[in-house]
Formats: sequence, structure tokens, C-alpha cells
Amino acid sequence: MNNSINKNGISVCQAGGEKYVYFNLTPRPRRKGRYCQYGYRDPMDGELFATVAPTLEQCREKRDKWLNAKKNTQ
Repeated sequence: MNNSINKNGISVCQAGGEKYVYFNLTPRPRRKGRYCQYGYRDPMDGELFATVAPTLEQCREKRDKWLNAKKNTQ
């Protein structure tokens, strides 16, 4: 996995793909402060979904809710 999901501040996530990276909020790795930065680009319209959560699974749950909400408004 690449160390960043961005290049020059712009998402490198391709349509239909996801990118994620874990990072620590605190300088001490044993403290609770590890999070996942996540990006997903919708293949239908190219819209980017980005979020931060403690786990990749939680990020994907948020993405799924976002996709369902988009489907319900179309």
C-alpha cells in the first residue's frame, strides 16, 4: 500500500476504486490514536467519498451508507 491516498493534495483514487492508509494521531503507537483515512470514487459519476474512522471496516460501512443515500435520491 502506498503511504498516501493523495498526490499534491488531490485524491489518486480511480473510479470504482478505493484507497486507504492508517495513521497515528499520537506519537506513541501504543496509545489509542490509530485511524484509517479512506477514499472511494463512484464509478457512475466520479464523485469522491472520503472519510476517517478507527478501522477500514467502519470506513466501508460509511461508504455503503453514502452510496445507498445517493441511490435513494436519484
